[in-house]
Amino acid sequence: MSQREYNLFISHSWSYFKDYDCVCDLLDNVSNFNYKNYSVPKDDPIHNAKNEKELRVAIENQMRSVSAVIILAGVYSTYSKWINIEIELAKKLNKPIIAIEIWGSERTSKIVKDNANKIVGWRGSSIVDAIRELCND
Repeated sequence: MSQREYNLFISHSWSYFKDYDCVCDLLDNVSNFNYKNYSVPKDDPIHNAKNEKELRVAIENQMRSVSAVIILAGVYSTYSKWINIEIELAKKLNKPIIAIEIWGSERTSKIVKDNANKIVGWRGSSIVDAIRELCND
């Protein structure tokens, strides 16, 4: 029996790319878990969108085939227009949102946590358990 591959949109703010990389490392190191990363790479043409509408359509198209949306719940997320658009689109497309609380964070994003279907800690197994639960495995 082949193992299911999850399509994931991992949101992040480019100024916090180390946290994003750590989330990918956490997922990569969970045994018996496969995923395809639908995140928008830093050099993706999507960043050259002419206006907000074009950007929104591009993000929506990127998100359309994902199983879940993962968002870091750092306080910086509260001030990111990009992340707010991703939350709005995830809800529109009925994609579950998993918020990850970063270790050692004294402050986290209320906006992200209020919109999350599940809030997990900074552990690969917790993230994967949430993905499996919310994607009905």
